[in-house]
Order: sequence, then structure tokens, then C-alpha cells
Amino acid sequence: MTLTAQERYYAGAAAEDIVALNYERRGHDLVHKRWRGTAGEIDLIVRDGDGFIFVEVKKSQTHTKAAHRLGRRQMDRIFGAASEFIGGEPKGQLTDVRFDLATVDEVGTVQVIENAFLEH
Repeated sequence: MTLTAQERYYAGAAAEDIVALNYERRGHDLVHKRWRGTAGEIDLIVRDGDGFIFVEVKKSQTHTKAAHRLGRRQMDRIFGAASEFIGGEPKGQLTDVRFDLATVDEVGTVQVIENAFLEH
């Protein structure tokens, strides 16, 4: 079954909502959803103590398929947007950051790979 652009948009938004709730349940505060800078968009930004976690959300039938949808070019865009975001923080580029990949499968379960960008 092929989804329309509108269906993909809403499926992605629902996946982001599920992941945001997952982080909030683990004690993190959601700072931004779909934050856009000149370099690109970051799905979720959550506070982690004095730092931030930048979360890329991918949804697919399985967690493995979702994880394989994150490519190097997209990671580079997210790095650029994150750098722009923390540039406005008091510590600037010295702000503690982490880049996670959160995958959502077809039944809505979430898997979070912390520091996922280091593994690619």
C-alpha cells in the first residue's frame, strides 16, 4: 500500500508525538518539535540537564527498516541545524549535545538508539 503525501505527513507527526511522549516519560522536557533552521529541520529537541538531545524520528514497518532510512546527508543537515540551534544557547558550541535516532514500527512501539549518529 502506497501512502499519499498527506498520509505520510500525518503518520510522521503521529510518530513524533509518540516519541516525544516516550522522552517525557523518561524525565526529559520537550523543547521543540520540528524545529527549522537554515541548515534543515530537527524532528525533536529535548532538554537533557544543561544540554540537549536532538532526535531524528523514523517510522516504518519495522525498526530495522526505519533505522536504514537515516543517511549521512541527512545526519549532516541535522548536525548543521543543531549547531545553529545551540549557537543561541549561553554555552554556545560548548553545550552538551547528543544525537538520537528514534524508530517507530507499524504498531507504534518505540526504540531509541542513543548517540546513533556515532554508529553510522
